Amino acid sequence: MATGTNIRTYFEGAWHQGDVPVMRAADHGAWLGTTVFDGARFFDGMTPDLEAHCARINRSAEALMLTPTVSTEDMVAIVREGLKGSSAPCYIRPMYWGLDGGALGIVPKPGATGFCICLEDIPMPAPDAATTLTTTRFRRPTLDNAVVNAKAGCLYPNNARMLAEANAKGFGNALVCDSHGNVAESATANVFMVRDGVVFTPIPNGTFLAGITRARHIANLRADGMEVRECVLTLDDFRKADEVFLSGNLAKVTPVSAFDDVSYPIGPVTKRARQLYWDWAASTR
Repeated sequence: MATGTNIRTYFEGAWHQGDVPVMRAADHGAWLGTTVFDGARFFDGMTPDLEAHCARINRSAEALMLTPTVSTEDMVAIVREGLKGSSAPCYIRPMYWGLDGGALGIVPKPGATGFCICLEDIPMPAPDAATTLTTTRFRRPTLDNAVVNAKAGCLYPNNARMLAEANAKGFGNALVCDSHGNVAESATANVFMVRDGVVFTPIPNGTFLAGITRARHIANLRADGMEVRECVLTLDDFRKADEVFLSGNLAKVTPVSAFDDVSYPIGPVTKRARQLYWDWAASTR
């Protein structure tokens, strides 16, 4: 089911209008879950970090033993072609999936990879569109039991369990721990907290993707003179925070107004992170 509207699909060398079928019943990705994707954004005439997102999907494909078939440069050019004439905010989603199986049908066959790009018009959330967080019993996996070094479709059922549990408790998202019980991210995005003017975010430890937008916020905030620390953080650290915000491609900055019974304002650092991102994006237009 589509998330947005006005869908355009690049498949088999051409752009098509609509939600075009791209996968066959016997494709490796359809029955064994060998799918990877990435997401970029088009808004205000800008495509921030588009090259980085296109490069990452090729790394994700390799992590799933899929053969990438489109270079970063070609992928960027295809996206820009698909965006010609567009003005509405858009979600840019390139995807790869396995076509055929190799050893015992389980290992993806080298060189047998499907590819498409989907563009969907999805509005940018308002700056004050906050969410709330709660805990979840589900945790982020580790590299020895899941492909956490890829943006892989097979990881998302676990994220969905986290999100469904949080929603059932009346919250918008979940603050998720790693296997050691330390905070990793939310169910859908990386997370930052602020205390006494210092910005903190969980240090990458191989259990979650340290996002492209996350890295951009860290660089922007440090360039603005703020102290940003990547470190081990606990749930109690977030309960003592002055501000919390999420960092992801869809919204760039999502303020958090509460974690269980702890409330937060949409504070000055959260607002500044958003402004810095928009200013940086505009500078690369």
